[in-house]
Amino acid sequence: MWIKICGMTSEQAVATALGERVDAIGFVFAPSVRQLEPARAKQLAAPARGCLQCVAVTLHPTQQQIEQILRDFDPDVLQTDLEDLMRLRLPSSLSLLPVIRAATSPPRALPPRLLFEGPHSGSGVASDWKEAAVLARCTQLVLAGGLTPGNVAAAIGAVRPSGVDVSSGVESAPGQKDPRRIVEFVQAARAAVAGAEHEHRN
Repeated sequence: MWIKICGMTSEQAVATALGERVDAIGFVFAPSVRQLEPARAKQLAAPARGCLQCVAVTLHPTQQQIEQILRDFDPDVLQTDLEDLMRLRLPSSLSLLPVIRAATSPPRALPPRLLFEGPHSGSGVASDWKEAAVLARCTQLVLAGGLTPGNVAAAIGAVRPSGVDVSSGVESAPGQKDPRRIVEFVQAARAAVAGAEHEHRN
């Protein structure tokens, strides 16, 4: 199970994610309480480089904004809505995580890997798990939208995603990650996967 903690704004949150050996952390460059300047994000990401993926999270960025993020932050992965990727000029070496949102028509040809999100990122509103489960049978789907330590096990059971992504669900206040909740989320996600594997073997 690929696990991403999104919306990093503090050294403590990055250190906790590293300590839990998650797969990726996200830095938000779109309008949000979690929005950072690329230079600040680069500073926060420094201890994590080479240990996990550092993801640049954008929404309808201009080409100029993308070029600044690539230059000043140097992400491992770019996450943005699928429609954005159609018009941006990007280096072929950059890994992409296209976002498809609930209640929108998915493309006929799905990307090999995508992030399934609710209508508004970082809002804490759950995405449509039934719709996500259908897509998860056709592609590697990372589930986002309203996940918390309390519901991630149910989400994994319902959707069978290849990954999960959390932001507001591990915060003590908007934009402030709670280390304890990060740990709880990661443990709950891994326990759900281990439980499903045990059931499958039996």
